[in-house]
Amino acid sequence: MSRKNVAKLAGVSEATVSRVFNNVGPIREETKRKVLKAAKELSYYPNSIAQSFARRRSGNIGVIVPHFPKVDVISTYYFSQLLNGIGTKLAEEGYGLLLLFSPMDEPKDYIQFYLSQRVDGCIIIGSKNIPGEIEALEKLHNKNLPYCLLNQTFQGHPFHFLDANHYDGSFKAVSLLIKKGFQKVLFLNGPMEYSNSVDRLAGYQDAFANAELTQNTDWIFHGNYSRKSGLLASEKIGPLIKDFKAIFAGNDRMAIGLMQGLGQQGYQVGKDYVIIGYDDSDLSKITTPALSTVKVPLFDMGYLAAEKVVQLLSSDEKRVIQERLSVTVIERESSNMSLIKGR
Repeated sequence: MSRKNVAKLAGVSEATVSRVFNNVGPIREETKRKVLKAAKELSYYPNSIAQSFARRRSGNIGVIVPHFPKVDVISTYYFSQLLNGIGTKLAEEGYGLLLLFSPMDEPKDYIQFYLSQRVDGCIIIGSKNIPGEIEALEKLHNKNLPYCLLNQTFQGHPFHFLDANHYDGSFKAVSLLIKKGFQKVLFLNGPMEYSNSVDRLAGYQDAFANAELTQNTDWIFHGNYSRKSGLLASEKIGPLIKDFKAIFAGNDRMAIGLMQGLGQQGYQVGKDYVIIGYDDSDLSKITTPALSTVKVPLFDMGYLAAEKVVQLLSSDEKRVIQERLSVTVIERESSNMSLIKGR
């Protein structure tokens, strides 16, 4: 089948078919759908190499993820869901996904990926508010190159981002525990270099303020979002369980590590304490008891981040893309204490 056949079936010109597949110029969504539908029906697949030369692009969108030595980040629920969403959208748009690992301790230079013609746009996962990062992002943004930060924001900077409303998730989770009668809630948060940790802390604090309750900074602990860090935190949190009886964790992996560590100390979820995690990972559903958590639309976040980058790539529009998706608290057995009424 040829481009001419696709144009005839879609009821458009061959030039329009060419613009759709090369992602060149303004194209109505309805027209684009007609062309892609016709191409699918005719099993027409344009030559990807020819496409790249035609639009002077690589045809790839880079996804930059942090590299942790000896840690398989891609297998985690968080990264796998984000990447699944990104890959799904890029496949729909005819782009390839190029996975790029960024060593944590090396200076950031995002522009190099564009100059080397390896990618046409970037989705950045795992950026942190640390020296050098903001400068690298400012250079990228000022070059007007298509990119999107995923699950990270920088207050006061006009960077493109796609995030979830982590403040709201934390506020709702802690408010639920307070409503159940727990006036003191321990908080295991992530590193403060991540904006989602900052947002969760603000939500945690405001939940107490909204309930007209006092909250002490001694109730706050920090991990690194790994199960091991939750296990280690249990050594400090365990001695406090009898006085607090309620815990909110910044993600499910830390919550599960914390549950394991407290279990080794003889504390039982639902009997001695309650806990709420964050992310609604697969593991949250199979723990014993099942973990209450905050559902984050990770797949949708990845999908929409890819959509934003493609939009920036195919448009001269200068507006800044900043969007937060809503989250939901999922109640399961771990937040129900049958033998102890909240304190």
